[in-house]
Amino acid sequence: MKQTAWLTRNAMTLGTILVVAVYAAFIHETWGWGSVLTLWKQAGFGAMALALALLVSTYVLRTWRIYDYFPNETRGHFMPLFRVVQIHNLLNVMLPFRSGETSFPLLMKKEFDVRLARGTSALLVMRLFDLHALLAAAGLGLVLEKSEIVMWLLWLSFLLLPVFAFAARHPVFRLAERMAPAKAKSIIHEVQAGLPLDISAFARAWGVTFINWFVKIAVLAWVLVLMAGIDLPAGFGGALGGELSSVLPIHAPGGVGTYPAGITAGAVGFGAAADQAALSSLGQAAVNVHLLVIVSSLIGTAMALFVPVRK
Repeated sequence: MKQTAWLTRNAMTLGTILVVAVYAAFIHETWGWGSVLTLWKQAGFGAMALALALLVSTYVLRTWRIYDYFPNETRGHFMPLFRVVQIHNLLNVMLPFRSGETSFPLLMKKEFDVRLARGTSALLVMRLFDLHALLAAAGLGLVLEKSEIVMWLLWLSFLLLPVFAFAARHPVFRLAERMAPAKAKSIIHEVQAGLPLDISAFARAWGVTFINWFVKIAVLAWVLVLMAGIDLPAGFGGALGGELSSVLPIHAPGGVGTYPAGITAGAVGFGAAADQAALSSLGQAAVNVHLLVIVSSLIGTAMALFVPVRK
């Protein structure tokens, strides 16, 4: 009975380890780990160290976004919040189907006494910010390629969509409160409390989101250009493809398979060659970029382990 209970509790972790092991075996059989890791040496260990440092800096930006989002609860506790963000990020990376997201409201409740409904609604808003920033970046690539006035106007309208949505929040919530049953009104209030406090807080969260994703996409695109020998637009498309695969609900444990596939599809979509030799080279580079993202996440988590646990 105890063994069965242990297996039930750790089924997700064991499944993740199994998938990662199969992925490692696949890489070994397809390219060989020596061949894959040689790309790090060719790209330059100094460049890879800089890329890792920049990727870890994005975790600091994410922490600041949440720190600013919950000023009353987190004031004076930036480092404990960094630890929470890193645990959440690692679970999100390693667990399948975005199931790691559930850890955020639970951790915020445990560490900072943020109500579950408020933490969940805040997470939803931040994930919508993230998805909007990525789609806006992808749209910008298409607009620059077409360079038509209509495309620019459509892209600008999409870019400002969160502003319009935030401006309309009060009448939308008033309508929802009038139509909802009495038991649901408290949930509506909690969801509303999960939004940025005012237009200034909204602008800061929105702006930091764009800076965070600009840095991450730029770093991943640069590494792809170094490793795969593709041009910058294709590297940009590959970085977007990989990150879009990680924010969508269909996400394998650790991004195994889905993340490199997203990179490859995005790079080809933005002009990378699609012949067999080019795809093989791009595939190796995509696996290495994925490893870079995982290593940066592990470094961030290791840093967080030195932060004292709040009593």
